[in-house]
Amino acid sequence: MFDSTSRYKSLEIAQTSITAKDGTSRTVKYVRRRFLPKSANVIVVEEHTVHEGDRLDNITAIHIGDPTQFWRICDLNNAMNPFDLTNEIGYPLRITGLNEDA
Repeated sequence: MFDSTSRYKSLEIAQTSITAKDGTSRTVKYVRRRFLPKSANVIVVEEHTVHEGDRLDNITAIHIGDPTQFWRICDLNNAMNPFDLTNEIGYPLRITGLNEDA
């Protein structure tokens, strides 16, 4: 259902029945909640020091080669909000590899 590089690839697909006010019902499929992995279980490949004007997608493109993999950097740095990672100039971002299972 999800691309092999998606953060959701290993999550269970669940389903539930929903009944509308008019009595009709339908089944809805959804992805179970995703929790941040323990960063101790992920291999740090390198670090990037945040500079003024840095964007996480650009950092990810440079270090991992795919800007859509920004979530790997978020996970490794325990960030729920990607924008938090580039707010502080000089902040050292830990970078993981593309093929690591996070």
